[in-house]
Amino acid sequence: MEDFSESVPCSSLAVDSVLRMSSAGFIWGSCFGPFDAKRLGLSGSARASFIARTVGQCGFSCGLFAAIFSFSHCGLERYRRKKDWVNTLTAGAVAGAAFGAGTRNWKQVACFTGLFLSFFQLAKDSRSV
Repeated sequence: MEDFSESVPCSSLAVDSVLRMSSAGFIWGSCFGPFDAKRLGLSGSARASFIARTVGQCGFSCGLFAAIFSFSHCGLERYRRKKDWVNTLTAGAVAGAAFGAGTRNWKQVACFTGLFLSFFQLAKDSRSV
């Protein structure tokens, strides 16, 4: 598999990852939205509205996270001129802290940051050669 990260602008890489992660978020929201609606006892138009809102929120959140992570990772890689774990670690910390800061609970900031760092380092390490 050819690596295009040298010749492709960061914005193109970010758009690609936003589209992929937003799709995953839409799928995730459509899986657990109906479950939550049933748990809350919603039916009819209230249920449909709740599910649509859940799907949209999940897709938007995943896309936003992907944008923050992709721009940070690509920018660091180009600034440092190195492709190593430091870029992934720093971009994951930035994206996790940005999401956690929205909660204004610093324990959640630390948890989100750690979770996202672990997830992306595992994903990066598991790529096929």
